[in-house]
Amino acid sequence: MAARRAIMRIQLDATAKGDLEKFCEKRGMTQIAVMSRLVGWFVRQDDLIQTAVMGSISETSLAKLARQMLKHLASNKGGEDDAK
Repeated sequence: MAARRAIMRIQLDATAKGDLEKFCEKRGMTQIAVMSRLVGWFVRQDDLIQTAVMGSISETSLAKLARQMLKHLASNKGGEDDAK
């Protein structure tokens, strides 16, 4: 049985729309596939990552995020495992 889907509309400015179209063409993906993957990834991130991505993070929190990311990269031997 196919997965259940929800349909949503998004509003983008003309530049973002153009950039999304270029990205999709380059990757050979539909806009729906890209947006679905991005939203899926975003909602699985912890609050600190979500805040950083949304651009509403304080300098203190940004420093904390940087330390966490460096620790994560070091534990993954420079992030090599993330590429698999």
